[in-house]
Amino acid sequence: MTALHYVSLAELSQKIRSGEISPRELIEQRLARIEKVQPRLNAFVHIDADGARGEAQRAEQGVRRGDVVGPLHGIPVTVKSCIDVAGWPCAAGSLLRKDNRPGSDAVLVGRLRKAGAILLGSTNTPEFLMAYETDNLVSGKTSNPWNLEFSSGGSSGGEAAAIAAGCSAGGIGSDGGGSIRVPAHFCGICGLKPTPGRIPSSGHYPAGNSAFGWLGVVGPMARTVGDLKILFAALREPDAGDQPSTPMAKAAAELPHHKMRQGEKLRIGILEGDALGRVTPETQMAVRQAAQLLAYWGFELEPFRLSRLDRVLELWWFFFATVVSELFAAEIRGREELLSPIFCDYLAAARRTTSQPMPMLEFVGMCAERDQEREQILQAMRDVPILLSPVCSAPAFRHGEGSYQPQVGYRDTMRHSQWLNLAGFPGVSVPMGKSPQGLPIGVQLIGRPYQDELALDIAECLEKARGPWQAPPLL
Repeated sequence: MTALHYVSLAELSQKIRSGEISPRELIEQRLARIEKVQPRLNAFVHIDADGARGEAQRAEQGVRRGDVVGPLHGIPVTVKSCIDVAGWPCAAGSLLRKDNRPGSDAVLVGRLRKAGAILLGSTNTPEFLMAYETDNLVSGKTSNPWNLEFSSGGSSGGEAAAIAAGCSAGGIGSDGGGSIRVPAHFCGICGLKPTPGRIPSSGHYPAGNSAFGWLGVVGPMARTVGDLKILFAALREPDAGDQPSTPMAKAAAELPHHKMRQGEKLRIGILEGDALGRVTPETQMAVRQAAQLLAYWGFELEPFRLSRLDRVLELWWFFFATVVSELFAAEIRGREELLSPIFCDYLAAARRTTSQPMPMLEFVGMCAERDQEREQILQAMRDVPILLSPVCSAPAFRHGEGSYQPQVGYRDTMRHSQWLNLAGFPGVSVPMGKSPQGLPIGVQLIGRPYQDELALDIAECLEKARGPWQAPPLL
């Protein structure tokens, strides 16, 4: 059974359908794995063992009858604890929400169930998701499976740790500035930040169905790119309750599409730019290795610069900090003593220099400027549909070393991921190398809006060229 910890979602599905393993056996194996590693990792905030066992029994009966309901039939998955699952706690890492238990499933949770998935539990986040380290006053910190002294990242750090440690076959995170891709990079798994609207975020906290709902998205996380594809296919449909969701999202999935083959010509830009800052030598080496592998595959690699990324990043911070922090104001007013240090660090960095309310014209002007910058990026990528870049400037940091402080903080180290959220572009994180300390290093494949499938195809080519990826050695 030990070998099943790190078997891909696709392989598990085949084993279930062939009868090599039953859903009940698989669930018991995962629950035993969680029991073993949870005390050290602290990836989970809720485990629904009884519910998972009941679903596994029904899934097993379905296999016996030849009634397999979908591509995830009998597969154990997890979700980030800011996504509604009926009856489960959904605190989003905050004491202010510790008693919150939604009465219904988020749309994406319903789609997971429809595809046959079995929900094991929900995973840890920083308070209100607003940090790149997963720690809070409700359930504590989540450690990195590769080295317990290091962070698993944030804000989907619990999800990344659970998947990397073999507790979950795959799951769902969310991403407003790298919160899927950075934990995937820290923990040595894969993650997709999709184009806004491709997967509905209805039932996610904070709500994404706002006038600037393009900033944050929900997306799949898994051990392989192939598994990301399976999860994405099960989730990608428009939903009327999700403001960015449109029929175009469905149409994008139905466009003629083919798998990239070795030797097929396609231009890939290696993203450069002073605004992105410096990266560690091992991070740069991982990008170079990825470029070499893609060139060997037959793609045309070339340096690529985006102008005005400094302004794009300033705009991202305006929405992510200045605007979003105001949305929390009413909820936290009078209860500031219950807030975690990590969230207070975010609030201090996000606070406006003036106490005056934000003028409406300022907000509208920033929205218009965002659209202009996005159009310029689209024009620059007209003939280069895929970009290759780091996920962030370095591998995982030690617990407590992350912050929003200037020069050394998140606004400097996470730039490679943040600009995609301002522009609404898809990005896929793929493990590529390791640091001298043995920590994973991922790279990022970036596509144009609604070309998520192409970005996934290129990522899968890179994964195949790289070869098998090992499991964390500590667990």
